[in-house]
Amino acid sequence: MVSKPEFHLPDRPALTAYRSLGKALGDAGLGELTPTLERLIREGFAPDRHGKLDGWLQAVAELPDVASSYSSLHRQRQALQGAAICVGGQEDLNDDQRTRLRGCLHQLMPWRKGPFEIFGIRVDAEWRSDLKWRRVADAISPLAGRTVLDVGASNGYYAWRMAGAGARLVLGVDPSLNYVLQYLALARYLPQVPAYVIPCRLEDLPSSATGFDSVFSMGVLYHQRAPLEHLSELHRRLRPGGELVLETLVVPEGCATLHPSGRYARMRNVWMVPASAELRIWLAQTGFADVRLASVTPTTSEEQRRTQWMPFESLAQALDPQDPTTTVEGHPAPRRALLIARR
Repeated sequence: MVSKPEFHLPDRPALTAYRSLGKALGDAGLGELTPTLERLIREGFAPDRHGKLDGWLQAVAELPDVASSYSSLHRQRQALQGAAICVGGQEDLNDDQRTRLRGCLHQLMPWRKGPFEIFGIRVDAEWRSDLKWRRVADAISPLAGRTVLDVGASNGYYAWRMAGAGARLVLGVDPSLNYVLQYLALARYLPQVPAYVIPCRLEDLPSSATGFDSVFSMGVLYHQRAPLEHLSELHRRLRPGGELVLETLVVPEGCATLHPSGRYARMRNVWMVPASAELRIWLAQTGFADVRLASVTPTTSEEQRRTQWMPFESLAQALDPQDPTTTVEGHPAPRRALLIARR
């Protein structure tokens, strides 16, 4: 019997979700990535990485130690405000545990992606990510048995959906520690699910991290100073014939590519917003074939809004109150294109 690589990380309760990553990589034929990913996780959670890191780690460590009687990652279970990823039932906790759980989850705010339903506690995030996932799931190849790289994975909402759809392994990367800690909070109660989010950027992955069946880049491209380099990097990570799922901001057809001089819809670091036709050209230039525009969807306050779990500015504050077709900076209002392509 061939032994599987194991991770050796600091003995912190918040990091227990990574203990099975070495075996999961080995089972998926990616065992050679184990040493580098172990190093990236260690570096990602180094004490000097973020001033709030100790508090976030403590919040995850203090989550109630209970087993979930139920989970739903794939089938859309309808609730009051849309389909949520569900973990555990309200009956699994006593009142003290529920109070403790709610307090720990509050310490990890703001929650940008969701919704989640965690032992009956509704985490209504800023984004109704279930709406985007519905668009994506209808457009992509079936994920059953596939290895997946999820770039800009945030708190793992889509990684959980991918795993629920049958993916063999989902490796998510995101440099935002707040969101990675949210992932780790959920992972405490989903120990058998092969979905992992590690605190790093795509560029930090080793050159051997290739051969993925599917690569997702959703909400990432417009934050890249060199978008064609990002697309080339995504291309390199796929196996021949593998599928790219690209979701990003676009301007209306016929408009010139937007280069915001300041913010766009109050967002920092938005460097370039093309039309979808230009995106297709970029994908062809970086080696992709069979490029298909699956959808273009204007962002609305049904999908992105301020909530008690994300009480800061959201879409409504980013649009011109006199003309909601434009942003407060005078740019076209956000719309998002979904493109599918093949290496």
